[in-house]
Amino acid sequence: MAEPTVAMPETEQTTQAMTQAGTQAVEETRQREHYITPPVDIYETPESLVVMADLPGIEPANLEVGVENNILTLRGHTRFSIPGEMRWREYTLMSFCRQFELSERIEQDKIHADLKHGVLTLTLPKAAKAQPHAITVNAA
Repeated sequence: MAEPTVAMPETEQTTQAMTQAGTQAVEETRQREHYITPPVDIYETPESLVVMADLPGIEPANLEVGVENNILTLRGHTRFSIPGEMRWREYTLMSFCRQFELSERIEQDKIHADLKHGVLTLTLPKAAKAQPHAITVNAA
């Protein structure tokens, strides 16, 4: 019952603009942002789906988690937080984004998120009708 990942749209937006000569040119509206896709583990319990995402170095203030149009979005921006001047850097922190399409079997208004030691844990409760239950058999 794992939810499918949604393909990421192109993050660079452009608009068509008229130049003074009357020809069309492409005008960049913002700098291109590069996102990585954080690794996640998804497992199922009888009551919910649980999504665990590794997000090292992320602060809660730089993390966005939301649902819109049945799409669960995880987005964050990492920042170097070092005292003093940077002398040498061998790795780069990058922003991340990951999206999942949710089914009607998830109670979207009851999703719960916890961030602890760089691991985001999302609990997606199943709707009551989607939870397994035993059916009593009556003997006649």
